[in-house]
Amino acid sequence: MKTTDRPQAQTGSKTIDAGLGLLEILRDHPDGLTVSQLSRASGLHRNAVTRHLTALGRHRLVTRDGHTYSLGLGIVELNAAVRQRLRRAAAAELQKLADACHATAFITVLDTEDEAVVLTVVEPRGSNIHVAYRAGNRHPADRGASGIAILVGRPPRPGERAAVTTARSAGYSVTAGELQPGAWGLAAPICVDDRPAEASVGIVTIGEQDETAIAPRVLTAAHHIARLL
Repeated sequence: MKTTDRPQAQTGSKTIDAGLGLLEILRDHPDGLTVSQLSRASGLHRNAVTRHLTALGRHRLVTRDGHTYSLGLGIVELNAAVRQRLRRAAAAELQKLADACHATAFITVLDTEDEAVVLTVVEPRGSNIHVAYRAGNRHPADRGASGIAILVGRPPRPGERAAVTTARSAGYSVTAGELQPGAWGLAAPICVDDRPAEASVGIVTIGEQDETAIAPRVLTAAHHIARLL
């Protein structure tokens, strides 16, 4: 029994891996691809691609328009569920971070390969003056402490900003005035099980703060949120 079970497990893993690979290819081609194009991009035979697309379609992870396939609404629903889980996991830690730093704390997620979006924001209790930051704000992934922090937790990319490379060696990022004049931010990547970061946690204040005091608090919050996930 053991000898027959093992190949089945390996085959199942390869099937899942191939299907996920197709989803990743479609992620980078929002206008969709044909079976032939997916076959060339993935290195899979056309028949195998068709089988995977059929299975993914049953779960609404891909959709078909004529001969073209693209990501389906099932992906959006899964993404929304993950983000809601991240909000719940981060709520208490964000409030603790905001209160400790007397600053606005927030979670930012990577929405596309080159764009980040603010997921949730918490303001400090007992503070009359703090930066107003709105959930839903978008900015380039390589701008601002929060976007750079996400890239810090991901493999280096050719041509990345020197600011990203420098922040990677520190494990967190610090910027001043990149997204809002007069604002100072510090953020750290949220890395779950050594996977590439998809989110960061950070704080933003008016005027420069003591980096040596703020950085350990932000890094601790990132660690705690990652553990909860």
